[in-house]
Amino acid sequence: MGAIRLGKNHLRWCYSCNLPILESGICRVCGSETRMIELTPPADARPAFEHDIKIVRDLVDRDFGEGSGLALIPEGHLALMSKAPSLDRMDEVIVDGAVVGAIRYDIGNGWKFISRMQGAMRIGKGLSKGYVVCDASAVKFIKESKNLMAPGVNDAHPDIRPGDEVIIVDPDMNVVATGYARMSSEEMVRGDSGVAVKTRWYKTEEFLDLTAKHTWDDAVEANADVMGRRVGEAVGFMKNTIERNKLPAIVSFSGGKDSLACLLLALDAGLKLPVLFIDTGLELTETVEHVRDTVRRHGLTLVEEKAPVDAFYGNLDFFGPPAKDFRWCCKTNKLGPTVSAVNRNFPEGVLAFIGQRKYESEARNSKPRVWRNPWTPGQIGASPIQSWSAMHIWLYIFSKKEPFNVWYTRGLDRIGCFMCPASDLSELNIISKESDRFPRWQEFLDRYRETNGLPAEWRDFGLWRWKNAPPSMREEVKKVTGKDIPEIIRRKASDDKTAITMKIQEGYSPCVIGYSVESALSRPIDLKRLKPFTHAIGWSVELDDGNDILTADMLTFYGEGSIISKANVEQDARTRMDEAFQLVVRSEQCIGCGLCAARCTQGALYMKDGRVEVREDDCIFCKDCFGPCPAVRFGSDASNDVDIV
Repeated sequence: MGAIRLGKNHLRWCYSCNLPILESGICRVCGSETRMIELTPPADARPAFEHDIKIVRDLVDRDFGEGSGLALIPEGHLALMSKAPSLDRMDEVIVDGAVVGAIRYDIGNGWKFISRMQGAMRIGKGLSKGYVVCDASAVKFIKESKNLMAPGVNDAHPDIRPGDEVIIVDPDMNVVATGYARMSSEEMVRGDSGVAVKTRWYKTEEFLDLTAKHTWDDAVEANADVMGRRVGEAVGFMKNTIERNKLPAIVSFSGGKDSLACLLLALDAGLKLPVLFIDTGLELTETVEHVRDTVRRHGLTLVEEKAPVDAFYGNLDFFGPPAKDFRWCCKTNKLGPTVSAVNRNFPEGVLAFIGQRKYESEARNSKPRVWRNPWTPGQIGASPIQSWSAMHIWLYIFSKKEPFNVWYTRGLDRIGCFMCPASDLSELNIISKESDRFPRWQEFLDRYRETNGLPAEWRDFGLWRWKNAPPSMREEVKKVTGKDIPEIIRRKASDDKTAITMKIQEGYSPCVIGYSVESALSRPIDLKRLKPFTHAIGWSVELDDGNDILTADMLTFYGEGSIISKANVEQDARTRMDEAFQLVVRSEQCIGCGLCAARCTQGALYMKDGRVEVREDDCIFCKDCFGPCPAVRFGSDASNDVDIV
């Protein structure tokens, strides 16, 4: 994955105070000039928690000897992490104003520490493993970015194996470079040809051996001016946005750090806004507890909406597992309940302050600061923290001494559904070991894999997170298992016998004045079930039971599975056919999300036994119910299965 620039790198460092400084070129504490920390985009650094620090230290101790981890991150020194592009997950590690290395999660092998020069110089103080001693004559060539060849190796720790991260030192044990072994230590020492170590970092650097110790309270104080301006701007934005939109306002709280910051900003603005929490049924148990505790502690009103009991597991057999490029669950378990909550509690509309930041993804980077989502009519979204980095968020939370979600201290970088397909495999591994929600999901994956003839690797390496795993992932799994992983074509909803697809044949008919479009569906139509729904697009609706025909103005539905659409204008006929197909899918394949019922301001649509129903006499033909529908978008392949004759 290439580097993605989503925003400005705000992280600087005061080397006099040994403190992280955001944005400002001058340290507020001592007045010294600060320097930018060069981070790999998206450059969204965050504090390293004890869990993160322990992982780094343990990895360094394992690879380079006991005590090396503490030499890398000394007690009392602030450490930061910044996520960098990788096949799964990689975090750069920043200590004392230097990127000392990175921890990378390798598929099938777990975490690995990759040292940079500053890290190697720190580790070199107590280096007792993972070293390769080069001949003095080889140093010059290594510094010119050459690899270390076997003839240039004088010695190596006996435990080194191909693929291990190593530190190259000269005969006096001074650090020369870092890299990874291409041979075992025995092969290096005895060999007379070939690459012994592939070098990574080799340029000479001044050792930043800073000694000042600090707490995060010190970092908060050092950044008080910067954060004061940020908070002031965000508070003003919230007040002005409320004034401009003249709608009741709420804070949307998911239990994560970003939405927590929005809630705290509302309080700083003097706004005791209601808090909307959508319990998707897939939340981590601790997340639900954190939301309720936070709202209760601040004396706020909680508007909590729960997804239908079977919104997720009840739809898995139809849709299959959600994927990075197939997140139907967001619509059924989050947006559907959101619309229901908004319509019931704020029938005239609502302004929702949402913890969205541009550093999170390309999609969020491209969004405006105030927006409307077609999936959530009635709601205007606004983000006070759109341009905040993760460090802005955490320093603000720390400044308030505000409790936050415990999962951040367990290794998660983001908080969401326990099995979100957007998660890294490293995160799913953490959750699988510590969450009470994961066993049921694991049981489903096992059952689905067996039913559909998928290999064990599909489950074990998280290949279910894609509709079809990309070649890079399949190649990585092959390296680990030695098996060729074929292109995995998952069962589509349209492969189900209950699903509906459509073939279209169209042409001018001399029997009709205008244009006629004919379609053939993949199975019969339940006309009695369909009839109430056709009121949305037809003033005159009539069901002929004897001939198994349903007419709705210029549309004709036949029970055996065909539809004819007529109109004076070609585009009108096409549009009506599309609406007709949607009605069949919406009526027969309703998954119970409630989105269309929530859009119906007349109350003509309502939910009964997990499906949408229609009161025909209450329909006013407004077509508001024709907003996005998960059954139409994710459950049919009509858009990919059209033949024009």
